[in-house]
Amino acid sequence: MNTQYTSDQLTALQKVQLPDDWKMALCDVLLSATMDNLRAFLQHEYAQNKTIYPSKSLIFNALNTTPLSSVKVVILGQDPYHGVGQAMGLSFSVPKIIPKPPSLQNILKELAMDLNIPVSAHGDLTHWANQGVLLLNATLTVENGQAGSHQGRGWEEFTDAVIDVINKKTDHTVFILWGSYAKKKGRFIDTSRHLILTANHPSPLSANRGGFFGSRPFSQTNDYLVRHGKGAIDWMLPQ
Repeated sequence: MNTQYTSDQLTALQKVQLPDDWKMALCDVLLSATMDNLRAFLQHEYAQNKTIYPSKSLIFNALNTTPLSSVKVVILGQDPYHGVGQAMGLSFSVPKIIPKPPSLQNILKELAMDLNIPVSAHGDLTHWANQGVLLLNATLTVENGQAGSHQGRGWEEFTDAVIDVINKKTDHTVFILWGSYAKKKGRFIDTSRHLILTANHPSPLSANRGGFFGSRPFSQTNDYLVRHGKGAIDWMLPQ
């Protein structure tokens, strides 16, 4: 942590709604000019009465649900869903009442084949997040109906910092990286300390091309966690 922060900056840091371990580990990026510019951009978008997903209270849902001290697995997505009611601040996850998007359907189909469990009737992955699966998107906000609209505004630097913290401050974490974007995002992960599992993206176009179905990320994750003295993830979603 940079000790040159002003009292005003430290006061601002105290107001950030994040678990203390994330807040302390990410203080430099949280107080950076990049994040100041990002906040200004978001304030402008809200002032223009644009609909932004997820809701303000859920923007940091992934970090709030999965504190740094509990992280065992990272599943990296790209953007939040940009349809009404879909985004909930957890990558690939949707609320129980929302139909499962195609990528999530394929994830749950692979899970069922991998661990021989029934395909879940819903797509709310909070059960995973509560067990230490950080469901992190590279960009944490998006405009309604405008995929990628908040890319290049500063979120990528923030989530790079999140990945860097996990890489340096944890051991034997599993990073599940689907698709070329996620693989590039994880290029600096120390493979001598962590396990990286890669496959094609679960979107229908990529998944049906081969390389996603049959990749067995869920059983591989549990095998690795158990082998290193960590508890396995209960991947079956409660109905």
